[in-house]
Amino acid sequence: MTPTAVFSIANLTAMPMWLLMIFLPKWKVTRFLIDFKIIPIALSVIYIIYIVQSILLGGQMDFGSLPSVMALFTQEHAVLAGWVHYLAFDLLVGMWILDNNKALGIHQLFIAPCLFLTFMFGPAGFLLFMIIKTIKNQTR
Repeated sequence: MTPTAVFSIANLTAMPMWLLMIFLPKWKVTRFLIDFKIIPIALSVIYIIYIVQSILLGGQMDFGSLPSVMALFTQEHAVLAGWVHYLAFDLLVGMWILDNNKALGIHQLFIAPCLFLTFMFGPAGFLLFMIIKTIKNQTR
């Protein structure tokens, strides 16, 4: 399978999970997928395959300088591995947000933007959740 096809499959695998987490976070199917981390595990397998291929094709990875990392991300397999890394970890952060919110009880209208931002801009969604969580904890 080509890296382009795997890229599409990875995106099509992550997108429904985000939709479930944003719109149906308490549905038993969503909870099952979150509790067992099904999608992040599948993405992690893809990541391992492509990071190993990247090492085999391009040699040792050098993360010691910005130019080295920029050179690394000119290799198709490394870029795909990096993208899948983002997909998997952003999903894990989104799942963590929902798991934390079980105890907090923040309304889904406030959690949905956190999840959307985590999906689109990773750390921005995490930061928004932490701000909302802090405000919620101060009003208790």
